Amino acid sequence: MPERFPADEDLVRRLVATQFPQWDGLPIRRVANEGWDNRTFHLGDALSVRLPSAAPYALAVEKEHRWLPVFASSLPLPVPVPLAKGVPGEGYPHVWSVYRWLDGEPASAAGIADPLSFAVDLAAFLAVLRGLDASDGPPPGQHNWFRGGPLRTYDGETRRALAALDGHADTEPLRGVWETALRAEWDGRPVWFHGDVAMGNLLVRNGALAGVIDFGTCGVGDPACDLPIAWTLFSGQSRAAFRERLAVDAGTWARGRGWALWKSLVAWAGSLPTGGGDDPARGPEARGREARRIVDEIVADHYRP
Repeated sequence: MPERFPADEDLVRRLVATQFPQWDGLPIRRVANEGWDNRTFHLGDALSVRLPSAAPYALAVEKEHRWLPVFASSLPLPVPVPLAKGVPGEGYPHVWSVYRWLDGEPASAAGIADPLSFAVDLAAFLAVLRGLDASDGPPPGQHNWFRGGPLRTYDGETRRALAALDGHADTEPLRGVWETALRAEWDGRPVWFHGDVAMGNLLVRNGALAGVIDFGTCGVGDPACDLPIAWTLFSGQSRAAFRERLAVDAGTWARGRGWALWKSLVAWAGSLPTGGGDDPARGPEARGREARRIVDEIVADHYRP
């Protein structure tokens, strides 16, 4: 993990005052669930400030300012719109952004009124995103941790997680899922993808999908990296509806399982007493239980007759 730069309300207040005096004096408060890549703050009631927490995450700022206005005019749901780009200052070393605030709560199974409709709405959003002109979009790279590139990029990390889980899980079926995903190599036309379609990046209002945020890992390439939500949030009919609305072929579905398995195995292995560090947002035991649940969903889906 890169070293994260500390940031608080006082730093944000100084940055805004010196670079954007039109917003000086607006109240500033830290967002409760700010994620990992950015430190996020409310700026008044209608704006937000996002400070990349480390140098690798700052690579996404230029991309977001270039492409999010394009997405906002084309996609069927609200997405963040950057209003201003800040520069390093006041001791803070990275470029940063002011955005228009989007209302909504992060998605959760309990907060969704109709999982089937939610799955269809999300798939419809991703289908439109994939259909946008991708000719000038950024290919996978360091700016998005190679999302949308070959799944084999994460082969070493996945196998180290499997080795750590020996004795804690039946790893042979898990290796079968992973090997199948690696064999399903992608040779399609590059399309836009979000890169991190996770519950924390899906906004819900009144039980329905109301917006999609955090496009820091977006890019142009293999869209299979957008499919893990099928196992982390959906199940049964909602998972089937999500796949059908996106018209996902067998190879892409297998790679999507691979993306979900990679992340879940790393989280599970990291929750073990000797498997790695703690997650700052959640305790290791809770993280491990959730990762095991997702792995079980992936394996059941892969081996289902």
